[in-house]
Amino acid sequence: MSSEYTTERTRDAQDDESTVDDRRRRFLDRRRFMLASGAAATVALAGCAGEEEADDEDGTDDGDDGEPEPGDREYLEEKFPGLLIHSADPENGEAAERETYTEYITPSEEHYIRNHYLAPRIDESEWTISLGGLVDEEADISVDALREEFSTETVTHVMQCSGNGRSYFDPEVAGNPWRYGAVGNAEWTGAPLSEIMEEYGADTSDGMWVMFAGGDSPEGERVFARSIPMQKVMEDCILAYEMNGEEMTAEHGHPVRVVVPGWYGNNNVKWLEEIEVMERMMMGDDEDLFLEDYETDDYENYLHWQHNSYRILAEGQESIRVESIDEFDTQTQMDMEASGEQEVPPYIYDQLVKSLIGYPGIDSTVSPRDADGMIEVTGVAWAGDDAVEQVEISADGGETWENAEFFGEDNGPYAWRQFRYMWEPEESGDYTLVSRATDENGRTQPRDISDIEDGQLTIEDDSFPYEMGGYCNNSYEPHGVDVTVEL
Repeated sequence: MSSEYTTERTRDAQDDESTVDDRRRRFLDRRRFMLASGAAATVALAGCAGEEEADDEDGTDDGDDGEPEPGDREYLEEKFPGLLIHSADPENGEAAERETYTEYITPSEEHYIRNHYLAPRIDESEWTISLGGLVDEEADISVDALREEFSTETVTHVMQCSGNGRSYFDPEVAGNPWRYGAVGNAEWTGAPLSEIMEEYGADTSDGMWVMFAGGDSPEGERVFARSIPMQKVMEDCILAYEMNGEEMTAEHGHPVRVVVPGWYGNNNVKWLEEIEVMERMMMGDDEDLFLEDYETDDYENYLHWQHNSYRILAEGQESIRVESIDEFDTQTQMDMEASGEQEVPPYIYDQLVKSLIGYPGIDSTVSPRDADGMIEVTGVAWAGDDAVEQVEISADGGETWENAEFFGEDNGPYAWRQFRYMWEPEESGDYTLVSRATDENGRTQPRDISDIEDGQLTIEDDSFPYEMGGYCNNSYEPHGVDVTVEL
């Protein structure tokens, strides 16, 4: 998601469009069949639709005999038929169809993938996570220990790439050209981090931080590492080893990833290799415990994704590093910077309120039901740590609004809510449908994105600020759908 990792389609990535469309059509036809037959709920909850074709006979996905090497585009598209693949090396893809956002649980083959490097193929029996820093007992924790020695918790969490919606910025922003589909709602199962901190005597007092680092970076490259405040770690974070009741795929973080409920995906470190308890964010000098055995030149390799990237920046702003912050709500940080209460650009943590229409799809042609002349508009809405209070639908591009209603499961603020609106178009023609959600704090999605030259720092005047990395865009107008109605 960093602007330094611009992804462009290479020649080998440019598939024949008819082939790609046929594959997606077969995938969607299969899912519609399962919906009609009543089997879809079971498949969605298990997260295993299509897994038989991609996995070994024992049901695992361990990268052994017969599996293509990482970076194989054809393999990736067959394994994740519900994704539009932006790059195969590293693996990056988003949901290909709006239909993904008509369901409560996102199957793994439709759940976006965002990797900075190729996903490593890891034998979990040989994998350990080092725990150090301000703890009574340093440890190397195995995956078996996570499964057997700690409680098992499952959290339904909206995982969203912080760059989701990047492609709607004008002028264009560098990075993966995410449209709407770099978000999914999945069930994550694993060990509570609070128990792990307590087991090894971590200092869990207020103001402490925990560094998490992944094991995917090639030697000499930037290590993907994030600092998470201890209060969030102790509240609800888990070390997940299952996704939708199944072992995670390599691309989604097998064997273990951090799950930080309600927060943007950049905080949910995959292929977890290191945990360090600290008094502050990692800064990269001699006071950082986890870097004491590293050469000075290695410091920057740990700091980039915490301090330089994943910040909300207007044109001309620089990422100023600080040791600690007290506010983790991303939009509140934006407001504080705009008002002068915070002197540094916001760090990206808690998600902003957002919604997506799942049906009708983009550029689709639809007709009202014979029974009542209605078209059922459905979608999903979420707001990170906060609850979604209301969703509104407009059939005229945002000129007039009507309330939608919630339906389906309600598993707390970390999961999205499904909504529906019964629409009765008066005549045939072209319409623009948009949705906007409001959270429990009264914050509502803005209409559009401000101009780059405005230098806007927060959401104001019904506009999201032009952000130089294309991060956190929750404006409703570009996320709408144009449809044709035939009466």
